[in-house]
Amino acid sequence: MDDLFYRKDKKPSSLKEKAMKLLTNKRFMVRFVLGTAVVGYVLFNNHGIIQRVRLQYEKSVLLEKIRQEEETTQRLQAESKALDGDPKAIERVAREQHGMIREGETVYRVNRK
Repeated sequence: MDDLFYRKDKKPSSLKEKAMKLLTNKRFMVRFVLGTAVVGYVLFNNHGIIQRVRLQYEKSVLLEKIRQEEETTQRLQAESKALDGDPKAIERVAREQHGMIREGETVYRVNRK
């Protein structure tokens, strides 16, 4: 009964044999080479995915810097507005930033270790 079927028993093929079979297949090799070229072009050209990710990261860094500088600008504008006519604000800035004192005052500096 066994000789009714002419199918040969398949022996298990190894990974090396499968790889060799694919490498000898011309259609597969052409598709592989073209696919590799297309993937390389999409990933690594000037308008590729890697370049886009890098530019998006740079954009987020620059937007954060812009936000910080806008906060600094607002703070300095508020300080400038306060200094326009407020004598107490002028005195505070003169004492804190420029180390000025009134007549008769003595300044004691403490060295922190």
